[in-house]
Amino acid sequence: MTETMALPEIVSRDDWQIARDALLAKEKELTRAADAVAAERRRLPMVRFDATYEFEGPQGRVTLLDLFEGRRQLIVYHFMLAPGQKAGCPGCSMLVDNVGHLAHLHARDTTLYLVSPATPPEIERYKERMGWTVPWVSTLGDFNPDCGVDGGFGVSVFLRDGDDVFRTYFTTNRGGDQLIGTLRYLDLTPLGRQEAWEESGRGTDGPGHWWKRHDEY
Repeated sequence: MTETMALPEIVSRDDWQIARDALLAKEKELTRAADAVAAERRRLPMVRFDATYEFEGPQGRVTLLDLFEGRRQLIVYHFMLAPGQKAGCPGCSMLVDNVGHLAHLHARDTTLYLVSPATPPEIERYKERMGWTVPWVSTLGDFNPDCGVDGGFGVSVFLRDGDDVFRTYFTTNRGGDQLIGTLRYLDLTPLGRQEAWEESGRGTDGPGHWWKRHDEY
């Protein structure tokens, strides 16, 4: 933060409440709009996906069907860690730092996995460095490219019906913001994310350019 950063106007408590109430009406409208988009997302058509894609993890080779761990839904985060790369993408790392206790997802019949092209030993080394317990496997074959992820990141969602697997959703780029609680907290503050796109004088960083691995700040 710089000394010249513009701060909010100072007003009386009554005037603050009037402004807060006006914003609250817009927040409720936004919540209803987000609920409507979520409902449309749930109604998206789905496409059959090969359940036999293979991955390699601590327990050996597994298939896409195995990643469900018997649950109905699977969320796959395509994490940017390539073979020979010593450290994972800072943005992907920020996202995984914000993953909550997986018991809450499991309670809703949903499994979460990270996948990367890096080898299992490379994945385990970085996972240990970051202190993560999220399941993470190495991709084998064309799974990432077939998901539209070729060197980048993304989130794929799958549904299992018996042994049949279907892909229901995918997002990337700023679509990943919705999974990062740190940003949600910063969006509540007057200084926000302190990125250049927000308001003039708030900062010079581009979206996500200030992110670092949590042991590098």
